[in-house]
Amino acid sequence: MKKIYTTFVAAALLIMGSGCTALGNMGMGSGTGSESGNGTLGDVLGGVLGGILGGLGSQTTIDGLLGLVIGSVKVQESELYGAWYYGAPACAFTSENLLAKAGGAVAAEHCKEKLLPVYNTVGINAQNTQFQFTQDHQFAGKIKGIPLSGSYTYDPSTGTIRLQTMLFSTNAYITRTQSGLGLTFESKNLLKVLQVAAALSGNSTLQTVGDLSKQYEGVRLGFELAPIR
Repeated sequence: MKKIYTTFVAAALLIMGSGCTALGNMGMGSGTGSESGNGTLGDVLGGVLGGILGGLGSQTTIDGLLGLVIGSVKVQESELYGAWYYGAPACAFTSENLLAKAGGAVAAEHCKEKLLPVYNTVGINAQNTQFQFTQDHQFAGKIKGIPLSGSYTYDPSTGTIRLQTMLFSTNAYITRTQSGLGLTFESKNLLKVLQVAAALSGNSTLQTVGDLSKQYEGVRLGFELAPIR
């Protein structure tokens, strides 16, 4: 997939004539997943990236890029049902226009690389961070071994899931990933979750979460989840 990202960025740079821009200075767009900029997502992919993706030739590749945008690839509620374990950091964006910008996919990888040491410091791993969603809108799980349970509501049209527990209530976002699902949050909400898990409110490592949200507008950060078979 890294090779695909590199090819995507190089070709997009040539098409857009934008030159090489440092990731730290790159604006990543704004708005919600319902915004379409200068056209629909299909127009963007067909008009700007069609040749690139056509050369790569895989519907899986196209779906993978679409999966970076919340709400672009619809995940039905029935797909949530079951048990999931943490596999890697997750990153998603709120704007469809990000796919037309050189660096969109690379930015996602950059965010995940920055999040990994944060999660490692907190102590998050596949054994102690898991979730389970049931058909009666209940969920249970644990983050760094801390048990969580409550109810949820899910809107497949926007990919928004509302989690309600005794400790907190927050909106999160469901996307599709190569390994299963992505469960992402606004940075301030993810920071609260991690602070509960770390039991530290001023941990400098956790500040990375806030820094990433400032660097990339419209970013959502969280967990890639794989099904427990």
